[in-house]
Amino acid sequence: MDALSRRTLLAAGAATAATLAAGCAASGDGGRAAAPVPVTGTPAAAHSDSPEAVPKQPPATVIGDGSTSDTGPQPNQPRAEQLKPGERPPQFVVFSWDGAGELDNGLFSRFRKLARTHKASMTFFLSGIYLVPESKKTLYHPPQHSIGASDIGYLSDQHIHDTIEQVGAAWLEGHEIGTHFNGHFCGANGGGKWSPEEWDSEIEQAMGFVMNWRTNTGFTDLPALPFDYRKELIGGRTPCLEGQRGLLPTAAKRGWKYDSSGPGGLQVWPQKFQGGALWDFPLQSVPFPGHSFQVLSMDYNIMYNQSGSNTKGDAGMYPAWQTQARDAYLAGFERAYSTNRAPLYIGNHFEQWNGGIYMNAVEEVLTTIAARPDVRLVSFRQLVEWLEVQDPAVLRKLQGLGPGQAPAGGWETLLGTPAAPPAVPAAG
Repeated sequence: MDALSRRTLLAAGAATAATLAAGCAASGDGGRAAAPVPVTGTPAAAHSDSPEAVPKQPPATVIGDGSTSDTGPQPNQPRAEQLKPGERPPQFVVFSWDGAGELDNGLFSRFRKLARTHKASMTFFLSGIYLVPESKKTLYHPPQHSIGASDIGYLSDQHIHDTIEQVGAAWLEGHEIGTHFNGHFCGANGGGKWSPEEWDSEIEQAMGFVMNWRTNTGFTDLPALPFDYRKELIGGRTPCLEGQRGLLPTAAKRGWKYDSSGPGGLQVWPQKFQGGALWDFPLQSVPFPGHSFQVLSMDYNIMYNQSGSNTKGDAGMYPAWQTQARDAYLAGFERAYSTNRAPLYIGNHFEQWNGGIYMNAVEEVLTTIAARPDVRLVSFRQLVEWLEVQDPAVLRKLQGLGPGQAPAGGWETLLGTPAAPPAVPAAG
């Protein structure tokens, strides 16, 4: 069965892709909702990292206007090793973030700190226009929309400054910087209507905004980002999980390695699609405690099934909803961990929906599973590198396991050393 035919729609009652599109377009990534979402507790300061928490910038070869640079191989990367015969696969978990802007709530800083504590790597899907001042919004020419249009608005100059700091530090710590593209257009006028050529324009602009932030912002007090984005960018996630069909030919042509725009994927080992050019890493359907249906492994979809599109639901339900969100992710983890060991993908936004309970749930989940044996908290880039050093025959066996299906006879039977050939009788 190929990767596309494995996909399932969300079961009745769960948030559909259309609902996800409507919700994302209404709220935006990074907290730019029409009505501000209150932050509970004391928000972290915009510059919350202590000096010792900011990685030291290595020697750099500056690129272009000095916005980016080549500092050599990315630090803090695990070595991708081939499974030994009969060896149980690791349990990979990828925590990913759509938008990845640093606002006053300090969520980018918060989860970088959490990752350092647990030696985790993550993927940050950066929205390119988060590095463009609103005063320069006419630089953006979105497909099928007016110049400068954006469904998520633009960050303040201070938040752009803070985001650039966070992105550079995150890469030095070993995290991946992917793309969430730019204007976050969904629904009837969104990316689902774009051609491969229009997606190519969107990507080129996203890359340009990252590689020219110095010119566009005028900031002179920040170092160049420590990576060449032309080499770093190997995958992304489309806004509202729409437009994958138009994106894939362009992504393959650009030499990308994966896409994470699919909705409702099964918890199975990933396969390649688009003629074998790209790994398919869709967000997954995971058990939803208290319900007969499953829910997409993303904070927005869990929220929608609790409070609808209202990001400030009944505060009296926050503790129960946080527990339910945590337990949904943990149920997905346990289903894979105890059976087929398929990688788990969890999608998030730096948002304080329903008082920040989904951020708290994700932190609980990461802290809980990080201590389990064989668990590897990786970026999508790191997962790609591991998959690509495996024996194709071993991968085919892993891909043959269904959701919640343990290997019959154990891992040694499924992936064991082939039987030795019959002994040749001694001469004489």
